[in-house]
Amino acid sequence: MSLKPKTPAFLALSDGTIAHGWSIGIEGTCGGELCFNTSMTGYQEIFTDPSYFGQLMMMTYPHIGNYGTNSRDDESSRVMVSGIIVRDFSTSYSNPQADASLNDYLIRHRIVGIAGVDTRQLVRHIRSKGVMNAIITTESLDSSQLIDKAKAWVSMEGLELASKVGCSEAYTLPGDGGYRIAALDFGIKQNILNNFVQRKCTVRVFPAKASYAEIAEWNPDGLFLSNGPGDPNPMDYALETIRTAKHDGLPLFGICLGHQLLALSEGMKVDKMFVGHRGANHPVKNNQRQTVEITTQNHGFSVNPDSISADRAEITHINLNDGTIEGLSFKRFNGFAVQYHPEASPGPHDSSYLFDHFIQRISESKR
Repeated sequence: MSLKPKTPAFLALSDGTIAHGWSIGIEGTCGGELCFNTSMTGYQEIFTDPSYFGQLMMMTYPHIGNYGTNSRDDESSRVMVSGIIVRDFSTSYSNPQADASLNDYLIRHRIVGIAGVDTRQLVRHIRSKGVMNAIITTESLDSSQLIDKAKAWVSMEGLELASKVGCSEAYTLPGDGGYRIAALDFGIKQNILNNFVQRKCTVRVFPAKASYAEIAEWNPDGLFLSNGPGDPNPMDYALETIRTAKHDGLPLFGICLGHQLLALSEGMKVDKMFVGHRGANHPVKNNQRQTVEITTQNHGFSVNPDSISADRAEITHINLNDGTIEGLSFKRFNGFAVQYHPEASPGPHDSSYLFDHFIQRISESKR
């Protein structure tokens, strides 16, 4: 389908800010929490990351779409963001591996977007005012109507979304003689599964609300808790499964939302952040190795450092930009977790050793 660059579009923030641009993807209205990602590449992986479900994604890198899209780069079966905001949108692309333009891709997935927006100015605005809801629309509305729609959009805080993006039935990815990993799917990324399979593990992916009895029946060697969208605090169903797994002695590994859930299961607090972390260049200090890792991050909630007691967990990783807790090793059960994404996609692979560390823990547990 051809692009109609002259169709006007509007971005309205709940604080009254309005930006004008032109429509990309399909025409219509969408809304959600407005977040931004500072990655220079990997827009397709970002748009299909289930952790972004229900959010508007603003890319700070100005040129988006110039290398097209490729079905092999999807992190899930569909686009998960509610809408996208970019500055300079490319309708053509130069990439021999691409199979479609980004605009055709957005149209196929029924995504509303806006281009021609000063994204970096809006990022500075959000960083000073804090995260807020917004809408993108091609409807002809006056300013007050646009702002009212943005204000009325449901807040991310207190919103349980993980059960809406994962699998509905368990499925298995065969390995090559390695360990058996059970994965709770709160919105798992494809590249996380790839990392386990590359290490010869057989992975059985269970729905978010699977009971521990269902998981234990498969006789796994370890339990992985995936990334995912929304607020972890309402996820009582997951906490019940985690507490039973801990009591059973199964090694546990959590990433992002999984990290937050493991912390909650130990009585820690998880709070909404003023502005979340979303990008592929966040420096994190590894306190155990005394090294710095450049990491990929995507989260709007974080573990409250004042709620961590020394008898329950060791702080293994910390964000060097703002001191956010980035990793925990738990003391009352065999488990560890990180807030960032060691599978990257997009991003650096400084932290991929964490998958090997989980396998090492499983090996030691079995001995």
